[in-house]
Amino acid sequence: MKKYAYNNITFMQYTLLIHGSQIGIGILQLPRQLAATAGTDGWMAIIIGWVISVIASLFLVQVMKNHPEDTLIDLLPRYFGVWAGKVFSLLFAFYFGFLAYTVISRAILFISSWILPQTADYTLMILFCIPTYLVVRNGLRIQGRYSELVFYISLWMPLFYLVPLKDAHWEYLLPLVKDGWAPILHTASFTIYSFLGFETAFFLYPFLQKKESAALGIVIANTLSMLVFLFVTICCFVFFSPEGILQFNEPTLNILKVVELSFLERLEIVFLAFYLFIISTTWMPYMFWAVFCSSQLFGKQNHHLHLIVFLLLTIAATIGFKLSFDKNDQWQQILGNAGVLISFALPVGLWLYIGGHRLLKRRRN
Repeated sequence: MKKYAYNNITFMQYTLLIHGSQIGIGILQLPRQLAATAGTDGWMAIIIGWVISVIASLFLVQVMKNHPEDTLIDLLPRYFGVWAGKVFSLLFAFYFGFLAYTVISRAILFISSWILPQTADYTLMILFCIPTYLVVRNGLRIQGRYSELVFYISLWMPLFYLVPLKDAHWEYLLPLVKDGWAPILHTASFTIYSFLGFETAFFLYPFLQKKESAALGIVIANTLSMLVFLFVTICCFVFFSPEGILQFNEPTLNILKVVELSFLERLEIVFLAFYLFIISTTWMPYMFWAVFCSSQLFGKQNHHLHLIVFLLLTIAATIGFKLSFDKNDQWQQILGNAGVLISFALPVGLWLYIGGHRLLKRRRN
């Protein structure tokens, strides 16, 4: 009997779980960050980052093909020993847990600054933890269905970015490569942070019903994320001037201020409130993998107790420590560096190690 048969997910759920893990919170500030380092040529760095992410994703799938019924924390003890597997389980639990807390904290900071400035951060955290518990406690299959639901009900959101394009200045994008390739390539090393999230395929793979579609699904997920990043970035680049976009922390939201509806005064507020559903498809899977790793570490199949403890710790941390954008930026930088090692270096390293291990075993036989 398959170890993870109960929580099997479909190809669509697998793809959208990876895509949701990538979209997250970075897209709200991505256009400004790209413009600050590469000007209006920053959109090219997104494509370069996508190519690198797809290559790393394919290495990841090749690694998991060797043991299709195992997650990464099941696979590592096979090659590095039981204690090494426990250490990696602990590290992944901390990584995903800290990542989930960072994402949900950033969402709270956005809500506090844009919508509810007088509401205490811990109050918002408690409100976020309630639906999070209801979704995450029911396992991966329910999260996959939730990701599908959020994807379909958010398809209308890009349409509002077409309205500001009536005042677009496409000449802002010209000439291409105006400052050479060096700034673009430098920015590409930054854009790969935006594609972090496909490393969850290390854990999603054994849950996928049709594993022969794993490579296609992860490529589609990366491509969907790339198209979203590219669309929003270009819309901001052609609407704001190259210097003007640097004056806004979240140009993705500021651009919507020009959209006027007779029954709604500030669309960006409603847009951000609805965008919380999309951000939740980032922190919920990360939170699930954190408690999944911790429960596996202690040999438990039921992760409910671990989830309750984790949620209580996030509330306590929010009460004990004042949230701020600067502190959250520092957390993102630390997690981004760790994520690059896990998402890009680990798949290639494991692929080389497993290949060399099998070759050495054949020669011995």
